[in-house]
Amino acid sequence: MAADCRFRLASERWIPRSARILGMQPIPLQAQTAPPIAVRRKAVGVAWCAIIIATVFAGRHANATDTTTPQVRITTDRGAFVIELDRERAPLTVENFLAYVRAGHYSNTLFHRVIANFVIQGGGVKPDYTAKPANKPIANESGNGLRNLRGTVGLARAMAPHTGDAQFYVNIVDNAELDPLANRWGYAVFGRVVEGMEVVDRISNVPTGTNAALSQDAPLVPVIIEKAELVEPVAASPTSN
Repeated sequence: MAADCRFRLASERWIPRSARILGMQPIPLQAQTAPPIAVRRKAVGVAWCAIIIATVFAGRHANATDTTTPQVRITTDRGAFVIELDRERAPLTVENFLAYVRAGHYSNTLFHRVIANFVIQGGGVKPDYTAKPANKPIANESGNGLRNLRGTVGLARAMAPHTGDAQFYVNIVDNAELDPLANRWGYAVFGRVVEGMEVVDRISNVPTGTNAALSQDAPLVPVIIEKAELVEPVAASPTSN
């Protein structure tokens, strides 16, 4: 069982390692051939149905934070940072992320994969390095025009394009190799860090290595996500006459 878990954590929500870390010329991502047009049309149809359902559901459960750019504060044992989500450009991915936030899924999970000058990745592994159960994967929205620039937040996934669920990552540098191409799916960006990027940088520079569950890039001292919570908008001060 431990071997199965180790394989799952090391591969299923994998983001290609940046070639810049190795001091080499950019290395293409492993082949991810775009599906035939008929398959793509079917995937798009399914994605839009899911988006419509998610939008209706969100409308029925609206609160003060259900704007086009809701914010989520990620509190870790190394500090906190705030993510602003782009519901207009990545509606399905944002609703998926907010569902996990509202359910308390991210509490007591790890940033289990940390690579300086690339990304920090977390949200799906518990402190004992077992996978936290997640909902069904969602459709890939990497073609939304949002790029993997420094400070942006994306949905981690397996090599298959439509496999993202709960795990997310923060780009430490511009990572164009994670963006889609005409013949390749990319990694969907759905938000950006608007506060506390220094905390993200601090996490990205922790010492890493191997442990019983992960073969590389695991913080030697676990980085714990204590909670993720919606940020209530600040009410405008009443004007005096």
